[in-house]
Amino acid sequence: MIDKVNCFILSAGLGTRMKPITEYIPKPLLPILGKPAIDHILEQVSSVGIKKIGINLHYKGNLIEQWLSKSLYFDSLEINLFFEDELLGTGGALKNAKSFLKDGYFLVYNSDIISDLDIEKLLNFHLAGGFLVSLAIHDHQQFNNLLVSDDGFLIKVIDKEYANKLYAFTGVAIYSPDFLDFLKEGYSSVIDGWLKAISKGAKVSCLIYEDLKWFDIGTPYSYASAVFRTLKDSGESLYVHPHVICKEPIYLQGCVVIENDTELAKNTYLKNCILLPHTHIKEGMVIENSIVIKDYLIKLPKEVCNSVTKKDMILVGEGGSDRKYYRFKKADETFIFMETNKEDGDFKRQVELTKFFFNIGIPVPELIEVNYENYFAVFEDLGDISLYKWLKFNRPDEEVEEIYKKVLDSLFLLHTLSPENISKCLFIKERVFDYEHLRWESRYFLERFLRDVRKIFINDIEAIDFEFHRLALTIDSYKKVVIHRDLQSQNIMISKDKQVKFIDYQGVRMGPMAYDLASLLWDPYSCLKDSIRDKLLKYYLDRLSKEASDYFEFDERDFHEELIFCRIHRHMQALGAFSFLSKVKGKKFFLKYIPEALRLLKDDSKLLKSSFPALYNLISKL
Repeated sequence: MIDKVNCFILSAGLGTRMKPITEYIPKPLLPILGKPAIDHILEQVSSVGIKKIGINLHYKGNLIEQWLSKSLYFDSLEINLFFEDELLGTGGALKNAKSFLKDGYFLVYNSDIISDLDIEKLLNFHLAGGFLVSLAIHDHQQFNNLLVSDDGFLIKVIDKEYANKLYAFTGVAIYSPDFLDFLKEGYSSVIDGWLKAISKGAKVSCLIYEDLKWFDIGTPYSYASAVFRTLKDSGESLYVHPHVICKEPIYLQGCVVIENDTELAKNTYLKNCILLPHTHIKEGMVIENSIVIKDYLIKLPKEVCNSVTKKDMILVGEGGSDRKYYRFKKADETFIFMETNKEDGDFKRQVELTKFFFNIGIPVPELIEVNYENYFAVFEDLGDISLYKWLKFNRPDEEVEEIYKKVLDSLFLLHTLSPENISKCLFIKERVFDYEHLRWESRYFLERFLRDVRKIFINDIEAIDFEFHRLALTIDSYKKVVIHRDLQSQNIMISKDKQVKFIDYQGVRMGPMAYDLASLLWDPYSCLKDSIRDKLLKYYLDRLSKEASDYFEFDERDFHEELIFCRIHRHMQALGAFSFLSKVKGKKFFLKYIPEALRLLKDDSKLLKSSFPALYNLISKL
């Protein structure tokens, strides 16, 4: 039946409540992390198999038409445009498109709505019930004005307080073609059609959605809420359009969104703000809690930015662990408050490692205060720019190489710690990246990624297990130094003067140094160009060859074999971790890193085709 369902997107409105933004951008083209609102809708609609789309246009309709002609949907969907010389309203727009809508069921979607509404559920509800109209509704206090009967039918629309339970229209509905008979020619609201149908004895059905992510982006405040919520749901606090180029240095804090066609001068400070196209930020500007377009700055209330607070502190990060990090200000300085719980077995380990590393010159944040009874610690504030965020800006290869060389120089200090220094820290000596830990990582990959995410159960498990055994024995035989063990771009902070410091190092242990190189240079969070990776690897190996002889014997040829095996294991560990964090911890945004981790694993597994055939065959089919 889905092939008999068309869609109509209401896109003609003036966007009066969104001025001055809509003086430059019509509401359907308002960007949500690089994608116009109408793009999100077309993606939703096409994902359930709807191919014929009608769109009414009026205000800045030529800009919307231009975007559509260049979009991915121009060739894949049948798009029909209905220009209105004068606004016809939501009802008049449907009546005007009668020739397009009369031959089957049609889904209507307001273009100023951003939602994760399950369209297929609404379609099935409507088709199964044979209704004239099916409205998607929810409980949203600000807009609740629909009085619905106990058996799920609309009674009336009201504009004042009412004793009974009320619901709000989501802006999404499905209609049978007979509904067009209840609409008049010219200007009208679709609500007039609902009420006329009810007065004639017809029924307008309602499907209630619970726990719906839904935003009406009709005002700057609601638009900002939608953008910040979408950003946080993706596990990010920074979005930078790939074409944006900034002039260093810039300072970021909180949630920041920088859309295309934006220019950033140096020494700008951005906190909880959205920079829209056509915006030029001048040198030294400080912008907080605002939307900016052209020369207009629209201030936002702090609650719109969705900052989670604890007393006078603001949540700045959670990541994959259960720890929470808050920023607070004391006098003229800011600090980071880390909160955990008694189940966190690595709390004391992190504190003691911080003291140890800081005292011997390994670049980590300074520990200011610790409370072992209440499981919290206060650290130096390293800012909000991780290597992961820094790389979101479009940067010349030379800049990328320069910052990574600084990371490698700091890593060299860790890898070449003397036995004398290592002996001073029990928390390093007590943990070894050995055979048992490597076997745990391979099981993690099998159980969390293959079984839980890909639903793959291996028949010939003995052959795979034997090769995992051989792989672990081989890696365990390599020279062990102090390694970070999770040296990916989100665990490296960059200061204002472009110095680097490590965080999340509580997993430090004695292990093969190639594992850290694999984590850093083959990082699924931040993919490096092959040419840059080759230069950086050569830079590190040259330094090891020249300077590491005082600490251990180094053979570059042997190291390349070690690196291949460690890369394979690191990719499997990453896939297991992303799967665990998304499926068990509920942090679904980690799923977005799986494709790159899997690509890296498949590419590297080709190097093991002859020596580990069972593992290669398994990976090549993923």
